[in-house]
Amino acid sequence: MLLDFQQFFTDIREIIRWQDLVDILLVTIIVYRVLLLIRGTRAVQMLTGFGIILIFYFLADKLRFHTLHTVLVEFFNNLILILIIVFQDEIRKALTQVGRNPFFAGTNTIEEVAIIEDICQAATALAHQRVGALIVLERETGLKNYIEAGTLIDSRVSTDLIISIFHPSSPIHDGALIIRGSRITSAGCLLPITRDPNVHRELGTRHRAAIGLTQETDAVVIVVSEERGEMSLVHHGQIVRDLDVNGLRHQLLELLGLRKQETRETERGQS
Repeated sequence: MLLDFQQFFTDIREIIRWQDLVDILLVTIIVYRVLLLIRGTRAVQMLTGFGIILIFYFLADKLRFHTLHTVLVEFFNNLILILIIVFQDEIRKALTQVGRNPFFAGTNTIEEVAIIEDICQAATALAHQRVGALIVLERETGLKNYIEAGTLIDSRVSTDLIISIFHPSSPIHDGALIIRGSRITSAGCLLPITRDPNVHRELGTRHRAAIGLTQETDAVVIVVSEERGEMSLVHHGQIVRDLDVNGLRHQLLELLGLRKQETRETERGQS
């Protein structure tokens, strides 16, 4: 029996090279990442449609429906081009993940938490005053195109400045304010409106713009509704509504990876 097992593993080593195992692992990782990318998007429905077309292709071949089979053969001959056209938004989103620049560059944890606190206090004050606002935090995906389309500011983050930018008398109160690292880089920026038909109808233009941007990038967007005086947080196309200042602070610290760092800094200061 032992000899049989040894012979079996010897045969396996002769058939399968280490390159084959690495090859399979790489393909598995790529497929897994693609599935994560399209999860919860319209791409899932499109893939279902492609699966149905594939079933019709095999049925047309088996049942000798020559005309239908010919049409479907032409369809699959141009499949690569069709996929690029249909999934252009998803492909663009994937490619933008290649260039990475962290949200807080050159700052320590105490400064980072202080910036988050200024943002939360500004959003809370605007919500109490029923002043609408869009505050965008750039993360790994660069927002250069949106920054350059707005009014360049390049100032440190402060509660008073954020409030003054969104005051109705300000010429740049419409549009979004974008924060890169520890600096307010631009205001009055136009964001892409989501085309997702599943977005709730009661959500206005600000919320739809926030969802649209976070569907294309990994940015985090804070939305203040002037109609309801409500604060919301949007990331990866998902919206968390009706947050108070503590809820907003907690969400931001978690998303930006600062919760554990803040705890470590606190423990270090107490020791």
